[in-house]
Amino acid sequence: MSPIVYAIGGVVVLIILVVLLILSRIKVAGPNQAFLVTGRRGRAVTGSDGSVSTDLSGQKVVMGASVFVLPIVQKLHTVDLSSRRIPVGIRGAVSKQGVKCDLEGVAIVKVGGSESSVRAAAQRFLNQQDGIDVFTSEVLAGALRSIVGRLTIEEIIRDRAAFASAVAEEAESSLTGQGLVLDTFQLQDIQAEGSYLQDLGRPEAARVIKEASIAEARARQAAEQEKLLAEEAIAVANRQLELKKAEVSAQIDAARAQAASAGPLSQAAQDQKVLTEQEKVAERNAALKERQLDTEVRKPADAERYRVEQQAEANKNAAIAKAEADRQATIAGASAQAEQAKLVGEGERARRQALAEAEAIEGAKQGEAERMRRQAIADAVEREGAAEASAILARGQAEAEAMQKRSDAFSSYGEAAVLDLLVRVLPDIVGKAAEPLSGVDKMTVISADGPGSLTKSVASNVAQGLQLSSDLTGVDLPGLLAKLGGRSDPAGAAGGGSAGGSAGGSTGGKASGGKASATAVGDGAAAARQSIPIDGAGSTDRPASP
Repeated sequence: MSPIVYAIGGVVVLIILVVLLILSRIKVAGPNQAFLVTGRRGRAVTGSDGSVSTDLSGQKVVMGASVFVLPIVQKLHTVDLSSRRIPVGIRGAVSKQGVKCDLEGVAIVKVGGSESSVRAAAQRFLNQQDGIDVFTSEVLAGALRSIVGRLTIEEIIRDRAAFASAVAEEAESSLTGQGLVLDTFQLQDIQAEGSYLQDLGRPEAARVIKEASIAEARARQAAEQEKLLAEEAIAVANRQLELKKAEVSAQIDAARAQAASAGPLSQAAQDQKVLTEQEKVAERNAALKERQLDTEVRKPADAERYRVEQQAEANKNAAIAKAEADRQATIAGASAQAEQAKLVGEGERARRQALAEAEAIEGAKQGEAERMRRQAIADAVEREGAAEASAILARGQAEAEAMQKRSDAFSSYGEAAVLDLLVRVLPDIVGKAAEPLSGVDKMTVISADGPGSLTKSVASNVAQGLQLSSDLTGVDLPGLLAKLGGRSDPAGAAGGGSAGGSAGGSTGGKASGGKASATAVGDGAAAARQSIPIDGAGSTDRPASP
């Protein structure tokens, strides 16, 4: 081969080697890495105050970029920027109260992201980056002890965030000088000496237990109240249901009873209407017969009697006139004869005899006229009596028919009809029993029972009257009255009345000038005398009597 080919090949190989060398000296930093290049010349650096100075450290920090490292004259160092989880724990730290406690926490630490922090961390931990954990743990332990000494256990427990912030502030200056940054610090556990923490929480635990017990009791009470309210509502609903059922049942029973009694009641009403109509018909028939008797019997009898009386009166008057005329004539003749006889010795005797004969004739004529008049009156009375007998017979037949209908009705309705009749006639019975007292002006009661004996006497009279009626008729009137009044002991009324009436001994009355007074005398050992005004005009005196 020719030397040119060798020369070209050598140049190409050299170029490749140079390129490979250049590529091998170019370094690119990762996102969690920082390159520190040493061996370079210092360069001008602008400070925060605007001053310009020359960096004489000969170090170049590269983060997230590429850098060309000259061979032989420069050297590349890598600093890890990743976060480090460092556990921190202390034992026997004394709190502000003098209570020893043990704390455990965790810290997140990393190398700062600024060039100065990278340079400081590289200067201290470049070849011993594992020492960062030990250093950070010791710094944070010191900060923990310092902060615990300024706080109480209660403050540490209740505000852990403030405690962690205070620890970070305490350790920040030490970590920053080493190029480290504390991202966060968390207190994980704290243990006090003895049972301090348990005792510390006991009041709160007791309060919580108390509140829980109270809340539980209130909840049970509320539950019981709700249960009782629910049971009460159920009971009310059941009662309403039962009442509704009872009301519906009562309505059904009433409807059934009404339906069952509709027939008898309707029949009874019809029978009552029939009886009423029959009574009206009987009354109309009796009235008609009465009018017929008046027209056919009484009026003709009255006319005939009147005619006979007038005829008898006329005959009597005629006979009297005739007798008077005959008497006058006889007297005149006798007078004449007497005048004539005066002259003789027997004139007076003849006159007297004539007068006697004239008076005898007149008496005979008057007796005949009176007999005829009385005969006419007797005939008229007989005809009137026959007419009245016919009327009474017709009225009696009508009343008998009405009584028969009433008896049938009483038989059909039983005690109800008797009670109805008794209710109608009882006021009359009581009125008749009290009628003798209506004319009493003043009453004096002498009785050991006082004024109450009068009312007892009246009640006794009524009770005795009812008992007498029961004995005569065989009808238990007190029992019927007891049923009417809803009493269970029919004999109570009679017994009470008779007991009240037995207190009085005797009763006497006297009438004077339309006024009456009654005196009642009791048989007690010591009685009181009372004067009771009846008409409201008298006075009441109550002298004591031995």
